[in-house]
Amino acid sequence: MEANMPQTMQSRVSEKLQSAFEPEHMEVINESHQHNVLPGSESHFKVVLVSDKFENKRMIGRHREIYAILADELAGGIHALALHTYTPKEWDELASTALKSPACRGVGGVNR
Repeated sequence: MEANMPQTMQSRVSEKLQSAFEPEHMEVINESHQHNVLPGSESHFKVVLVSDKFENKRMIGRHREIYAILADELAGGIHALALHTYTPKEWDELASTALKSPACRGVGGVNR
């Protein structure tokens, strides 16, 4: 990436999660195009994260860690974050597939 190019939200999320969790597998997918937002938006993401660091942690604890790491991004542009967090063993048991994200209902539950 060129020095003058602004970093995308997707790349910031990827870099922060890579650094914090050293994942065995990670996908950060911009799903904004599936929602009622302007073209080129970076507001809806699905994250699939497989890390040894999730061992012996409940789902809520895993998600709280991610929310803390992405606090700035959540406060500054991310509207929706679908999290799929697994240990390597859990991931293997799922045959390396993740759930589809739910449809967005827009701001306040009303489609725009």
